[in-house]
Amino acid sequence: MPTIRLTRRVALAAGAASLFTPALARAATQDIPMAEQQAIVAQAARSNISSFREILWQDHFDNLNRVTLIADTRSKALHYWSVGGTDYRIYPTSVPMSDELTKRGYTEIVRKKVGPSWTPTASMIARDPTLHAMPPGPDNPLGTHAMYLSWPAYIIHGTHDTRKIGRRSSSGCIGTFNAKIAELYELCPIGTQVKII
Repeated sequence: MPTIRLTRRVALAAGAASLFTPALARAATQDIPMAEQQAIVAQAARSNISSFREILWQDHFDNLNRVTLIADTRSKALHYWSVGGTDYRIYPTSVPMSDELTKRGYTEIVRKKVGPSWTPTASMIARDPTLHAMPPGPDNPLGTHAMYLSWPAYIIHGTHDTRKIGRRSSSGCIGTFNAKIAELYELCPIGTQVKII
């Protein structure tokens, strides 16, 4: 039986969806015509469990002459493109708790830190007076790595609390699993262009 070669359009979630979609599992083990297999994969991509949607860098940037990130707060996903677009990756994220806390637009990575310390902002303390500064470690909300944006107090970072991923749970930052932020940290130099949508 021939193998399905996924396009970017249907690959966004087919991998995750295959874990939960019995029809995909059946398609992989039964003699189902290629056109029907492709229809099954396309349906899984349209209704995947993470609600990832396709993002085209061309809709937001003129070129990929720098590493590029687009954080999609609607689908709670961070899209990565290498210089020239030869490498594309997508990461599940946490996003801000409300539209008021969500800053949208163009920015860039201006600083990076392994083992970041965390200091709550004045507005965070106003909402929760029990918050206090934290050194690096397992209780730190920034996880193991942080990439600071040109907007003050906005960061793409890891998290030790994996329950936050896929949810509106931050005070403005974009968070992902510690293993994923460690990967992104190596892929994204200072100067990486970023858009939050």
